[in-house]
Amino acid sequence: MPQGRRYSSQKVGNSDMLGQKGPPMIFQGEFNNSIDPKGRASIPAKFREVLADAYGDEVLVVTKNVEGGLSAYPLSSWGKIVERVQQSPPGPEKNAVIRLIVAPATECAFDKQGRVLIPPALRSHAGLEKEIVVVGMFDKIDLYSQIKYAEVTRHSEALLQDSPDFVSGVGL
Repeated sequence: MPQGRRYSSQKVGNSDMLGQKGPPMIFQGEFNNSIDPKGRASIPAKFREVLADAYGDEVLVVTKNVEGGLSAYPLSSWGKIVERVQQSPPGPEKNAVIRLIVAPATECAFDKQGRVLIPPALRSHAGLEKEIVVVGMFDKIDLYSQIKYAEVTRHSEALLQDSPDFVSGVGL
């Protein structure tokens, strides 16, 4: 039986996966977690390990996403995103991205229990109250209320049913 799978050259964060055995260092998984009344959201240990090992970060930048949830980026990745936005041509789309995604972004450090404090405005945007879903999206982490995540999942299922070429093209 093989000892582990080899992956081709792949850059993830600060990690060069060329020739390493085992899975690539990405945020992957779906977890039902909680957020307490103070707004502290529990982030899975698996994600905190990826953040430290692949990105060298101990801070997430949390902001709104266009699906009615939140997205959390490693601090090192967020800087690159902001740079790309700054370099994009002026126009209404750029202003919309700045207004809706860049401006509300907040750096969130972990406490000793592996939680991040989500500001009230971001919690309100995403409808985060008690039970949340934390989803690994390769290079970022998405956070949703359970109700919103069910809605997003239904939309994703319909999208993939209408895109059989994409699904088969990625080997599924």
